[in-house]
Amino acid sequence: MIDKIPHFIAGEWIHGDGDGEVLHHAITGEAVGTHTIKGLDFSAAYDYARNVGNPALRKMTFQERGLMLKALAFHLMEKKEQFYEVSKATGATRIDSWIDIEGGIGNVFSNASLRRQFPNTSYHVDGDMVGLSKGGSFVGHHIMVPKEGVAVHINAFNFPVWGMLEKAAVNWLAGMPCIIKPAEQTCYLTQAVVKEIIDSGILPDGALQLVSGYGNGILDYVDSQDVVTFTGSFETGKKLKTLPQIIENSVPFNLEADSLNCAVLGEDAVPGTAEFDLFIKEVRKEITVKAGQKCTAVRRIIVPEKLVEDVQIALGKALTKTTIGDPSVEGVRMGALAGKEQLAEVTKKVAELAKTSEMVYGTLDKVELMGADWDKGAFISPILFLNQNPLGVDEPHNVEAFGPVSTILPYKTIDEAIAISKKGKGSLVSSITTADDKIATEYTIGAATHHGRILVLNEACAKESTGHGSPMPMLTHGGPGRAGGGEEMGGKRGVMHYMQRTAIQGSPTTLTEITQQYQYGGEYKDPGQHLFSKYFEDIEVGETVITAKRTVTETDIVNFANVSWDHFYAHTDETSLEGTTFEGRVAHGYFVLSAAAGLFVQAKKGPVLLNYGLETCRFTKPVYPGATIGVRLTVKEKVEQEKKDDIAKGIVKFLVDVYDETGETVAIATILTMIKKKNQD
Repeated sequence: MIDKIPHFIAGEWIHGDGDGEVLHHAITGEAVGTHTIKGLDFSAAYDYARNVGNPALRKMTFQERGLMLKALAFHLMEKKEQFYEVSKATGATRIDSWIDIEGGIGNVFSNASLRRQFPNTSYHVDGDMVGLSKGGSFVGHHIMVPKEGVAVHINAFNFPVWGMLEKAAVNWLAGMPCIIKPAEQTCYLTQAVVKEIIDSGILPDGALQLVSGYGNGILDYVDSQDVVTFTGSFETGKKLKTLPQIIENSVPFNLEADSLNCAVLGEDAVPGTAEFDLFIKEVRKEITVKAGQKCTAVRRIIVPEKLVEDVQIALGKALTKTTIGDPSVEGVRMGALAGKEQLAEVTKKVAELAKTSEMVYGTLDKVELMGADWDKGAFISPILFLNQNPLGVDEPHNVEAFGPVSTILPYKTIDEAIAISKKGKGSLVSSITTADDKIATEYTIGAATHHGRILVLNEACAKESTGHGSPMPMLTHGGPGRAGGGEEMGGKRGVMHYMQRTAIQGSPTTLTEITQQYQYGGEYKDPGQHLFSKYFEDIEVGETVITAKRTVTETDIVNFANVSWDHFYAHTDETSLEGTTFEGRVAHGYFVLSAAAGLFVQAKKGPVLLNYGLETCRFTKPVYPGATIGVRLTVKEKVEQEKKDDIAKGIVKFLVDVYDETGETVAIATILTMIKKKNQD
C-alpha cells in the first residue's frame, strides 16, 4: 500500500479522496507516495488563515516575529538530516540538497536578523516625515501594516524546501500567514519539512498550511488583502496572473519565471588567466548542480569569438569529469532529473535547440552511470550546444531545456555581448567574468535593463563569491520580461510586499503618537527628571530635556583645534575667509556637538550604559565666537534588544537639537544610547 501524501489545512492533517497519482523516486523509479486534492475545501484554508493565523501574527511585533523565525531556523537545523534522507528521492546530490535545505533554513536565519531593522511594533514606519505646511503644524508620513489576508505560494519542483522557506520567512516577518502549494513532483519533501514546523509548535496556529499536489482551484478564493506568488514556467504564471479573480480583486501577484540566464566571458579573460579558469569552473557548476534544474542556471554561454574553441574544449574536459548516477554512491557529481516526465520535457527541448545549433558535447543516448539503472531513473547527460549566429536565430534565446543543457554563443565586441544577452527578453541573472573593471562597468550598465541580478566574477572576489546561481536573501530575486517582472526577497524590500503602505497626515504631535517615533515640531513631554536617570521601560517617546546654555568663545575654538588636530583654515585662519560663506572664525561642527553633549549628559552613574553611536548628524548654521547654544534632547525612538552579557537593555534614539540665541537650530543629530532595563529577568 503506497502512502498518500497528506495536506495540512485548518489545523489538521488530512488526505484527499481517491487513490491519487503515483510519484516516483528519481533514481530507482520506485513509488514514493501518491497525491490527490480531491475533496479538499480550499475555502476553509483561506478562512482559517484569515481568521486565526492572520490576527495572531498581526498582534506580534517585528521583534517577536523575528525571534520566532530565529527559533524556527535553529529547530530546522537540528532536524536537517532527516530532510536530507527524504531529498534523495528527488535525484539530488548532497550538494544539491544542501542548497535546497540549508539554503532555505539560511533564509529563515537571515530574515530573523532583519528584525533589527524594524521597530518594536506590529507595523513599520516607512521613510521620513514630510513637511506639508509653512509653519510646520501639518505634516505627513507613511506607515506600513500587515495585510489582513493570506499569502498563497505556488512553488516549483526544483527547490521544495528553499522555495517554501525563502518566501514564508518573509511573509511571517511581515505578519501574514501563508498557504504553501509545492509542485507535485517533489511535494513529499516539502511535506516533511512542514510537518516538522507544525510539530515544533513555534508558529501560531494558522500561520502555515500545506496543499500537497495539484492546485486546481486554489486561487478561486483570493481577495484584495491576499498576496499570490508563483515560481515556475512563464506560460503557466501568465495564465494564473490573468485569472479573473486576480484581476477583479487587484491581488498582488509576484511572478518569478524560469529564464534564459547568461554567463559572459570578458575579452581579457584568455586561457592562462585566473578569470578564464574561474569562468569554466562556474559554468560547469551551473550546468550540473541540481542537474541543471535551477531557475538561475546558465543557459547561454556568451564568449569572445576568438575564444570559442578554447571555451568549448575546456568546458568539455570539465564536463567529462562529471560522474552521473545514484547520489548515495561516493563520487557521483550529478544525479537525475526530478522524474520521467521532466526527462521527456527536457528531451523535447533539446531536439528544438538542435534545429539551429550544433551539439558539441553530450548525448541523449545512454551514458555510464554509477550505482544506478538508466532505464529506471530520470538520467540525462550534460549537453553543450554551439550556435555561430546568436543574433540571427531565436532558439537559444527562447527555448529553455530545464536540465543540464547550455549553448555557447560567440560575440565580437562588448556591445554585441550586451545585445546577445538582451535577446533572452529578460532574465533572473547574468554574470560576467573579467578582471577589467571598465569591461565590467560597460556590461553591467548596458545589460542591467534586462537582468534582475548581475554578478561580476574575478580573482579578487572568487574565494568568497556565492556564485552565479545563488540569489541572496538580502538582495532582490526576480527579473524583467520573460523572468516574470517580479521581485522577492531583498531584505526589507521583500517584507514590504506583504504590507499595505498608507500615507498619514496630521500634526507632528499626533503623528508622533501614531508612529511611536518623535516627529520634529511635535509637543515635548516633561520627563519629570533627567532622562539619563530613567530606565528603558520608563522612558517615553517625546520626553524632552531642555538644557542650560553655554557661550562659545574663540578660546574654545583654538583649544578644540589643538586637541582634535583639526586646523582647517575656517577654524584657525581668519585671513583666509575671503570668498567663503563664513563671516569670521567658525566653531568646528564636532565641537558644537561635543559641547552639546556636555550640556545634556548627566555625569553620575545611572541606567545609561554607553553611547552606541551617531545615526544622523548635520550642521545647519555657522557658530561664531559669542554665540550662545542650548540643547533640546528628545526621545525619538526606542529599540528593543535581546538580553546579552547578562544585562537586559535597549537602545534609545535621542534627537539632539542644538540651537543658538536666536532660537535657530545650528546642529541636529540622532544619537543612540544603550540604557539598562529595570526588569533584568
